[in-house]
Amino acid sequence: MYTSDAAAIDAFSQKFKDLKKEIAKVIVGQDEVVEQVLISIFSRGHCLLVGVPGLAKTLLVNTIADVLGLSFNRIQFTPDLMPSDIIGSEILDENRQFKFIKGPLFANIILADEINRTPPKTQAALLEAMQEKAVTASGKRYPLPEPFFVLATQNPIEQEGTYPLPEAQLDRFMFNVLLDYPKYEEELAIVKYTTTDNKIELSKILSGEEILFFQNLIRKMPVADNVLEYAVKLTAKTRPNGEYAPELVKRFIDWGAGPRASQFLVIGAKCHAAMNGKYSPDIEDVKAVALPILRHRVVRNYKAEAEGYSIESIIAEINK
Repeated sequence: MYTSDAAAIDAFSQKFKDLKKEIAKVIVGQDEVVEQVLISIFSRGHCLLVGVPGLAKTLLVNTIADVLGLSFNRIQFTPDLMPSDIIGSEILDENRQFKFIKGPLFANIILADEINRTPPKTQAALLEAMQEKAVTASGKRYPLPEPFFVLATQNPIEQEGTYPLPEAQLDRFMFNVLLDYPKYEEELAIVKYTTTDNKIELSKILSGEEILFFQNLIRKMPVADNVLEYAVKLTAKTRPNGEYAPELVKRFIDWGAGPRASQFLVIGAKCHAAMNGKYSPDIEDVKAVALPILRHRVVRNYKAEAEGYSIESIIAEINK
């Protein structure tokens, strides 16, 4: 397809810019959020979006699926949702043969809306599919379509009738992205655009095959030893009992990040470098992706809360 890996990275950098430009036709602002969601797609990761209702989370995923030419399903998680409702189930057909009817999980992009509203059994079924890229029904394994990406949303306000994801399950998500309210000018543009009858036609920028090609290309990128060491040491710094833990972490953190964080820091840095047209990541690329990767993997203690230290401020301090 391309004469060399360098030419392929140049093409990827251009495609990434085209994607952001096309998505911006529909999504006003949220540049950082769009960037992080795209990085997790090309890194073969999954994304957890935390934000209040009405911040265009569903529209964002729908738009990304459109410009990538991928199939998209939205699953609204509710307290009565069962694993078979998302995976699919076997039925007896007219020939009295058992037949597997695929559930909504069989799509390239899945929006798991309000994942904390459904019980642990259904959450576990989704998280297993995210990890294995396949589901099992009646002892038979069914592979999910490639590429496969889950964007789960969580409402940070309502805690009544919710089932918060345990840390071990949160660890499956590459990024934890916080969505904030739009700026005044952005909200003005949103209201202006959404209260008219204008229809925007989106162009498809990439196909599924091209996405798989670029996912493999990013994994093949070389990484210098000092960048690898920085990523692993940054993760080690979050562990209060580790040898690299600074005083701030020893005082305010109960649990640090596991090895999966180091892996995601490196692969995220590779993608961040590639989107900027660099052929190998440097420490600045690791720093750029550190916050959304570490945010949900570090648990602060009551002292941090009492003294007003947020997870973000602690990560910023150790990522200087």
